[in-house]
Amino acid sequence: MNMEQLKAVLPRELLASVVVFLVALPLCMGIAIASGMPPAKGLITGIIGGIVVGFMAGSPLQVSGPAAGLAVLVFELVRQHGMAMLGPILLLAGFLQLLAGRFRLGCWFRVTAPAVVYGMLAGIGVLIVLSQVHVMFDTSPQPSGLDNLIGFPSTLAEALPLESEGNGWQAGILGLATIAVMWGWERWRPQALRFVPGALLGVALATGASLLLALQVKRVQVPDNLSEAIDWLRPADLLNLADPTLLIAAFAVAFIASAETLLSAAAVDRMHNGQRSDFDRELSAQGVGNMLCGVLGALPMTGVIVRSSANVQAGAKTRLSAIFHGFWLLAFVVALSSVLQSIPVASLAGVLVYTGVKLVDFKALRGLGRYGRMPMLTYALTALAIIFTDLLTGVLLGFALTLLTLALKAARLKINLVPGEREHHLELRLVGAATFLKVPALTQVLGQVPAGTTLHVPMGNLSYIDHSCLELLEDWGRSNQAKGSRLIIEHRGLKRRVEGQMRASSGFGA
Repeated sequence: MNMEQLKAVLPRELLASVVVFLVALPLCMGIAIASGMPPAKGLITGIIGGIVVGFMAGSPLQVSGPAAGLAVLVFELVRQHGMAMLGPILLLAGFLQLLAGRFRLGCWFRVTAPAVVYGMLAGIGVLIVLSQVHVMFDTSPQPSGLDNLIGFPSTLAEALPLESEGNGWQAGILGLATIAVMWGWERWRPQALRFVPGALLGVALATGASLLLALQVKRVQVPDNLSEAIDWLRPADLLNLADPTLLIAAFAVAFIASAETLLSAAAVDRMHNGQRSDFDRELSAQGVGNMLCGVLGALPMTGVIVRSSANVQAGAKTRLSAIFHGFWLLAFVVALSSVLQSIPVASLAGVLVYTGVKLVDFKALRGLGRYGRMPMLTYALTALAIIFTDLLTGVLLGFALTLLTLALKAARLKINLVPGEREHHLELRLVGAATFLKVPALTQVLGQVPAGTTLHVPMGNLSYIDHSCLELLEDWGRSNQAKGSRLIIEHRGLKRRVEGQMRASSGFGA
């Protein structure tokens, strides 16, 4: 880009970057709190996502930063292994992403069935809501979604002024007010102010009200010096990656972050007519970003659709907007950290509750209904498994259901016995894929063939036949030869569709 082009696009990119910065600021801190990490960790990830990944990105209009989709996984990792071990996990996860991008595997991360992705996001959304409603009343969330659900009545009772002398009810009002502002702004905001994010407006109003009324609620803790929030990776911690559970965690972070990033990039491409995304380059950029986050002890990052869509809607045309938004975050944290320290934690929790509800996309569920009941069942069971077990178990269950669906569809076989052109001749008509799953049905039909019958089996309508079905047919021909029966397999077109070696003989009997 030459100087003339830069001068032409710079004002528009600066304006778009301010909009993205205003959207990103509360989300970076809120997602960090939902992940069980200090708010400054989320801001560091947002800064790296803007300045570093924005410069290298293969999707120039996509914005990267901490994502709600990883908050549940990070919370569980920090709870089980401690904050210090998040760095090595992220370093390895980022390295895996970098390798995947270099080996041009980006397209494979988009193979994930939509039902699994939507179910994963819905389950994460419910878990975020269940945990952050506790934070909204200035109490700590429980380790699991079920515990948070069971424990909510007691949290609510403790927050009421009649039951407790605490200020949980004040925090709860601020959180609910933030949600109300975001909901109302989304429905009724004036066209002239469409670029003002509802999250920022809700947090700003809640912060102003809490200061004006001198409410004694928990507020964001951000160090005056950003360097104090950096926890450098210790080489000794890398040795702990020999633990299989940490290796699995790194692979889970790499996979989920990559899938979410590339699905977001594909969605961003549908929003504009400019440069298309290079998925492999984007994957490599995300890998570098997550490796840096691991070294600095920050949160993991992905490409995020909320900030990316705000970027496109604000008129961005180049990667400069994403880069500038990172510099705005850095400048704000360095120069105005005292402003951040005034924000009530309950208000950020309200932002996350609203975001979690939005992740449960019922329109997506209805859309899956057009493809049958199985995608809807996969969506529901994936989400429920995540809520009642953990994120990895839910995703693996979703993949298992997807593979089961494919196996059942691939094993569809129509079996019919029809009269032949001559007496004592029958045709075994097979249409579809003959796999071992259909051996019982095929055995039952073969048992209905009368003795002394010449059975013709044309293979032209089969897309595939495995060794078990072919061997069953040949065994029937041999075992019924003494009864005067004869089997004629018409091999035309079979060589390309049979598993293993085909028998040389085409018939049995005289």
